[in-house]
Amino acid sequence: MTKSVEVVNYMLAKPITVKPDINVHEAAQKILENKVSGVAVVDADNNLVGMLSELDCLQAIVSAVYNGNSPGAALVEDIMTKDVEVNKPGDDIIDVASSMLDHKHRRRPVVENGKLIGQVTCRQILSAIKDFSND
Repeated sequence: MTKSVEVVNYMLAKPITVKPDINVHEAAQKILENKVSGVAVVDADNNLVGMLSELDCLQAIVSAVYNGNSPGAALVEDIMTKDVEVNKPGDDIIDVASSMLDHKHRRRPVVENGKLIGQVTCRQILSAIKDFSND
């Protein structure tokens, strides 16, 4: 695969999102219903404000049970990852893949002017590699 392939050509254009003010129980339900390992967290204007993984949810629920609190009651904004690596639509997919491997990320939001416009996951990258290895 020697061609440069932009992320925009393989990203999911409508990634699953949640708002920061919902509780972990609701967010976990959305993760389960959509069979994804995590979601982007966006504000009312679709600005990316964080990422939430199934592991984030699990950790919050187990911690709540351990501490005698109501499981799933914590807010997404209190447990999400706020310092998120992002990519732009024109970024090279192999560079993105390399960065994801370096940081052990399974998904990467694609942002333009602060707005979430898509997401690229390991599955999309594998698909791009498959498409171009057949050329």
